[in-house]
Amino acid sequence: MRSDPTPGTATWDEVPSPIGTFAVAGEGRHVVAVLLPGTWSHAALPTDWRREPGVLAPAAAQLAEYFDGTRREFDLELEPSGTAFQRSVWTALVAIPFGATASYGEVAAAVGNPKASRAVGLANNRNPIALVIPCHRVIGADGSLTGYGGGLEMKTWLLEHERRVLAATAPAMSSRTGGGV
Repeated sequence: MRSDPTPGTATWDEVPSPIGTFAVAGEGRHVVAVLLPGTWSHAALPTDWRREPGVLAPAAAQLAEYFDGTRREFDLELEPSGTAFQRSVWTALVAIPFGATASYGEVAAAVGNPKASRAVGLANNRNPIALVIPCHRVIGADGSLTGYGGGLEMKTWLLEHERRVLAATAPAMSSRTGGGV
């Protein structure tokens, strides 16, 4: 994740998924935004963004693989625009494993500021690259699902999807290694 974003004209495209259509934007080879289904419209996109179908094919392919259950980590060059603190939070979010969750307090501790759980929540709210920077994996200290830009129904779906993928691959993995649970 670059920390020195250079603003320019972004290209964008629509990416279909089982939960709706994402908007993905990039500058050159860097992804600058992944907008959740239901949170964007053509009219609300920045006027300097140009729609160029296919230009973000690697991002579209990786999103499709995520939803197919064949991708657990994204391998994209990210360039989110934000403060140094926000970028540190987003870097910590990327470290939360597929199918796992972390509390706001745990993320705050991971960025070296254990009392900043509210600030972590604000950084999550400003995450411009949803799903790829997995803010859906952050939950309340008591294990409850809390706010999500796409709504709690979408957050629940994403977390359950990741758990289903893990459950579906667990038997195959343990039989390959000869181990059991």
